This record gives sequence, C-alpha cells and structure tokens, in this order.
Amino acid sequence: MNKSAGKVELAAQRQAALPAHQVIYQTLRDMILFGDLAPGQAVTIQGLTDQLGAGMTPVREAIRRLTAEGALEFQGNRRVCVPTLSAENISELILARQWLDPHLALRATERATLEDLAHLKSLDHALDQAIARGDLREYLHENYQFHTQIYAIADAPILADLAEGLWLRFGPSLRVVCGRIGTQSLPDKHKDILDAMHARDAEAAARAIREDVIQGMEQVRQSLEISSKQPI
Repeated sequence: MNKSAGKVELAAQRQAALPAHQVIYQTLRDMILFGDLAPGQAVTIQGLTDQLGAGMTPVREAIRRLTAEGALEFQGNRRVCVPTLSAENISELILARQWLDPHLALRATERATLEDLAHLKSLDHALDQAIARGDLREYLHENYQFHTQIYAIADAPILADLAEGLWLRFGPSLRVVCGRIGTQSLPDKHKDILDAMHARDAEAAARAIREDVIQGMEQVRQSLEISSKQPI
C-alpha cells in the first residue's frame, strides 16, 4: 500500500466520524489483513506514522492492539513485523475455521433476510469481477467481506470475533499465495453457499462453507510446505 493510498483510505474513514485511534487501528489492520504488509516484512513505527499521516500516539496504540491480537510482533529497535506462519500454524487455523465458519453459516442461514441474501450476492458478484480483472487486493477484500457478512447475519458476536481474529493470522500469507498462483486459480464455493442459504438449507450451507474454507487454507498450507523445502 503506497503512502497516498493509505492517506485516502484514512480520510474516508475520518469522514465516518470515527475516533482517531480507531481510524488508525482499522487502517493498519486492513494493511495486515489484505497483505499490504508481507509476512516477515519489518517496518518502523516512525515509518508507519509517516505512511498513515498520523501521530505517534494513535499508531503506537494500534500496534499495541494488533500485537495483542497476534497480527504483529515486536522485533526490537522500534520495529514490528507481521509474523511468518508455518505449515503447522496453518493446520491449526484450518482446524479452528472448519468448525467456526460452518457453525456461523448455519446460524446465518436460519436468520438471513432477503435483503441479507441480496447483499451477499452483490459481494460475490464484486468478487467475480475482481477475479476477472486479476485484481488481487480487491479479490481479497471482497472475499473477506463475503465471509464477515455471513458472520454478521449469524448474530453470534463472540464467535464472529474469534473468526475475524483468525483472518488476521492468515490474511497476509493468503495474499502471498494468491500472488503466486493468480486470481484465476482461486475457485470458491460461494455460489453453493448462496444456493443453500436461499433454499434455507442450513446444513448444506455449513457443508459448502467448510469446503470453501478447507480449499483456500489448504492452498496456503501446501504453498508454505513447498517454500520451506526450497533451498535458501
């Protein structure tokens, strides 16, 4: 994410009248979530302050929160980085997500209104357009929005917080993997999920989202395994 893009996004959020510290937190969180900060890439606190056009205090507070959430780690000398995941880490994430996401999809299917379903369909359409354009960041954004909208419809805030926390852990690695294989190699089960939700078949929706989760996460795990075996 370049400096101008970061400031544009920051300005848009300020227009929403969010507190300054929350604006910085959300902006930095999105940079991590969508891979603008790559795993292992060290950045200075001063560099983030300059990039975000923000004061040192809200940036430090955002870093503190994101470190507590496992999305950043301190390296010393006023530097932080996004943790680099191992294949074993991804296996743990798969285990967690293949329970959380299906349960949330099941609840969402039981609660979704026609407006909710129309919104999900529009998000999936935007995702398809991003794939067709080869727009990787937009693909990641719309894919995340599709899943988190299901979490919101499920109306289970504790479970949704857990699920979103997992996205912060694997989002940067997903960006790396998607960058290697391209958006055209990223099939999903969203159409199956939507069909099941429209039919009010909660069990089918849960199965479809479980397949979607495993498919995507296995691509990440396999890519990390291959990378770990390559000579330095």
